[in-house]
Amino acid sequence: MKTKFINGVSSSPSMSLGLLVTENALQVQPDTEEDCKELIHLDQPDLDTQRKAYLWCKEFLHGAWKTLAEDDFHISIIRGGLSNKLFLCSLPESLDTVGDEPRSVLLRLYGAILQMSCNKGDSRQSNKENHFQGAEAMVLESVMFAILAERELGPKLYGIFPQGRLEQYVPSRKLDTCELSDPSISAEVAEKMAKFHGMRMPFNKEPKWLFGTMDKYLNQVMRLNFTRESHLRRFNRLLSYNLPQEMDMLKCLLESTHSPVVFCHNDCQEGNVLLLRGRQSSDKQKLMLIDFEYSSYNYRGFDIGNHFCEWMYDYNCDEFPFFKVDAQSYPSKAQQLHFIESYLRESDQGFDNLSAEDQMTLKEQLYVEVNRFSLASHFFWGLWSIIQARLSTIQFGYLEYAQARFDAYFQLKKIWAV
Repeated sequence: MKTKFINGVSSSPSMSLGLLVTENALQVQPDTEEDCKELIHLDQPDLDTQRKAYLWCKEFLHGAWKTLAEDDFHISIIRGGLSNKLFLCSLPESLDTVGDEPRSVLLRLYGAILQMSCNKGDSRQSNKENHFQGAEAMVLESVMFAILAERELGPKLYGIFPQGRLEQYVPSRKLDTCELSDPSISAEVAEKMAKFHGMRMPFNKEPKWLFGTMDKYLNQVMRLNFTRESHLRRFNRLLSYNLPQEMDMLKCLLESTHSPVVFCHNDCQEGNVLLLRGRQSSDKQKLMLIDFEYSSYNYRGFDIGNHFCEWMYDYNCDEFPFFKVDAQSYPSKAQQLHFIESYLRESDQGFDNLSAEDQMTLKEQLYVEVNRFSLASHFFWGLWSIIQARLSTIQFGYLEYAQARFDAYFQLKKIWAV
């Protein structure tokens, strides 16, 4: 969910939890004063990795890569972490391309995710099950990436192998939170999301992801414990909200809210939207969605409502808790209707033929739908963040973030859960 970027490349620390969390128990990190920081390097990888990277590039890429000498091969570390390791592989400036082959590619190696145990204990059976879960998750994510690349909805895929894949290196930068409210950017995000929702993907089409995942998260939360006094106080305050009862209420509200089941991104926040380098603000196609590890069939209202919630949170902060929240930045009704109109124009081919009155009826219906599902967004990421406070080694104020999401949940509930 919350991503850090170096040179426009996504680095998601949360993938393991999003895909692999199990219903029973977690292996958590020590609850200590010192948090481990995500490892970020800009130097050379070890010789074995360099050699393998060279051979993969030579095997899967065409043109000048086929004749590239190993001594001329350029590789540098973009990021090293728990879930993925990213490398930039390039041709030397002295070597001309032959055709349309890329001069630089992104090498993604799957890191510790396949070995990560999500259960307490290290029994052979549980390790075997977790390894299978990890492998299954990577297969699904790779299939998804390949399909999106083929449909030009994500970076190109140049090669795939058991240890990782070669992707298009996209010169870009992530959006800033404040840019989500830019009318042209908001309209294009809506258009991209509508195209995403229109895809048919070879995955289970039942909308089990949202509450299936939330049920698992809630079960985990109710089993957690914290030893640091400051953490324990925050955790107990969150538990005082009677989360199981709140979730039952939320389920009842959303079961009575019609929302089509579509293929959703489920994490469309500014860090997962790239502004392509060289594109002008007036260009109609200047954005690219990335990071699909949470994507699944889900309710349309959640994807849009979740995006609106992200207008409030700025993760580009260098001081604890490493995020800022501005409740006033939640999109106004006019801003939401602007987004919704662009979305409906792309997703419903007959929308432009409707009368102004019928168009407004559809927009108002979707407006209610997405704001009710915004409640689910706050609840979902609130639970997620409580678990991350015990699981993650990333330096981030997870319990503070969970509190912010539940604060927003209860404010929104006063308006939409009546």
